[in-house]
Amino acid sequence: MTKVEIAKGVINDAGGIAKTSAFLAAGLSKSDIGKLVNDTVIDRINHGFYKLAGNYDLSESKYLSQLIPEGIVCVESALFYYGYSDFTPREWSIAVPRAVSQRKIKTIDIPFKAYYVQPDSYELGKTYANFEGTSLPIYNKERTICDCFKYRTKIDSELFAKAINAYAKDNEKNLANLSKYAKQLGVYKNVINMMEVLVNA
Repeated sequence: MTKVEIAKGVINDAGGIAKTSAFLAAGLSKSDIGKLVNDTVIDRINHGFYKLAGNYDLSESKYLSQLIPEGIVCVESALFYYGYSDFTPREWSIAVPRAVSQRKIKTIDIPFKAYYVQPDSYELGKTYANFEGTSLPIYNKERTICDCFKYRTKIDSELFAKAINAYAKDNEKNLANLSKYAKQLGVYKNVINMMEVLVNA
């Protein structure tokens, strides 16, 4: 098997984007990888990540799953996913641990906004959803609504109002979890006061 065939096999096995370590594990050297890039067999898309040259079919969700594996879809992107917003976000909203390097985040060539989250609340409400065939971590509905209050000053006022009203009308809402998350995130009073008005309206 040629080095080109090995590289293509590695990328295909990885779902379209492969790490340097995968090439090395398959028997290629770093100089082999460099030559494959120079020969336009593979493209370097970020530090340590490669795709097949000329493959423009990879979705942004696929890039996110590989380049920011610790990221969690949140706030505006989550609101749109749950149908609480009819405004298609121009960029992804992604929660990342505070420990993640900002320099790493800035090198990623995908339109997204990072929300840096404290370790003690990072996993709170984490679940998974399908985005264009790719499974991505996403905060559930209750965590997303609490985040709307937490990041109130960063969210468009109309979007905030629509989202809160849409959640209040959602037959699948879980007010017990909403209350629990609101306490942990320090927004309990604001969340409960507004929900009491909307739910009982």
